[in-house]
Amino acid sequence: MPAARFAHVTCWIFDLDNTLYPPEARLFDQIEVRMTHYVMQSLGVARDEADRLRRHYWARYGTTLAGLMHEHGVDPGPYLTEVHEISLDALSPDAGLRAAIAALPGRRIVYTNGCGPYAERVIAARGLHGLFDAVYGVEHADFRPKPERAAFETILSRDGTDPARAAMFEDDARNLAEPHAMGMRTVHVAPEPDPAPHIHHHTSDLEGFLRQLA
Repeated sequence: MPAARFAHVTCWIFDLDNTLYPPEARLFDQIEVRMTHYVMQSLGVARDEADRLRRHYWARYGTTLAGLMHEHGVDPGPYLTEVHEISLDALSPDAGLRAAIAALPGRRIVYTNGCGPYAERVIAARGLHGLFDAVYGVEHADFRPKPERAAFETILSRDGTDPARAAMFEDDARNLAEPHAMGMRTVHVAPEPDPAPHIHHHTSDLEGFLRQLA
């Protein structure tokens, strides 16, 4: 049973986008449009080239921002503010998910490659405010993104969390490789499973999965 596999866990770490809300909300569609526009404006390139660079930076560096910082010295502050100024009208409170997270024993945190203020807005829109002991954005990892090991190490050190006693819930399978290597229990939250060896569990229903653990 899943509960036995999590008996040692004292810290529950949740990604934000497409994890604490369903991918059908398609918030990242809005963010991608704003990222493309930012790349166009900051680098002076056409839309097609900006889209190509955005995808290239995501694949090579983990996020568009990391690529812009590494290759062009872009200031992360204005970028993070601009790309996350999106509508959250597609989100609604989820009482069932709230109850399932609240029932988890131990510490509960959110860790996202987005920024902290955006994460707080999403958490509030989902009716999950007050549930988490801490909310960490990419700025709290010194702007190093998942899937970099250094990013996870920085967040866990800042939080005082032992990775051997933590579980990571994440929609992007590649972002679970380092948590697995660090000793965390890994849960892939996505419509379809990924057979990667660094994934311990898969679920397309976060609330239902969590209810099996408490």
